Amino acid sequence: MIVDIFNVVLYQPLFNILILFYQYLPGKDFGVAVILLTVLIRLILYPLMAKSIKSQKAITELQPQIREIQQRFKQDKERQARETMALYRKAKINPFGSFLPLLIQLPILFALYQVFWKGLRPGEMANLYSFISRPEIIDPTFLGIINLAAPSIMIAVLAGIAQFFQTKMMTPASAGKPKQKTTPDFSGMMQKQMLYFFPLFTVFILWGLPAAIGLYWIVTALFSILQQYFILKPRSENLTASGK
Repeated sequence: MIVDIFNVVLYQPLFNILILFYQYLPGKDFGVAVILLTVLIRLILYPLMAKSIKSQKAITELQPQIREIQQRFKQDKERQARETMALYRKAKINPFGSFLPLLIQLPILFALYQVFWKGLRPGEMANLYSFISRPEIIDPTFLGIINLAAPSIMIAVLAGIAQFFQTKMMTPASAGKPKQKTTPDFSGMMQKQMLYFFPLFTVFILWGLPAAIGLYWIVTALFSILQQYFILKPRSENLTASGK
């Protein structure tokens, strides 16, 4: 039953939209169809992702106060937790808000994996809706060069680079730099380590998967970078302008 729901809600719609894009695009470039599908998914998730970005940024801005609480009550972990949650409530921030979009994207990513891994098989064309014509053959190449149905080291590396810049945008410039020698910023150091871990992990994951998933990852990262820029940059520019 769970598999049937997954197929009806995620796999079939994504598969049909991908084939629809592929069928009606000039040149029938499978890579361009993947890019359009990715952009469509990101537009649908835009409001949720925007809320997540703002929440993550707000939590980052509260880090100095959180470190102060940790220093003040370093012998009382329970008091630390209470004071930190009180700080979140005062700032009207849900500390778990930034994780919700990640949880939502996991089933979408798994459905896309199924689409790109087995969706190109002739037998899968039975999952097409009645109003979508069946293609005689699907050429899974991108720009006539990259076979998106097979793993691609180049695509995996590019996805890791895109992931690096996306993570870097949300990492404070002072991450990993302790204010004092006696009170190192462990939170900042962890953020700096994750800045390099996530891209490497991305490359490792995509190394053996169909390159179409890597292309989806690249477009998603680039879309997220632009979204973060438009959400966060105007705020900083406005603050600079008001300070003059």
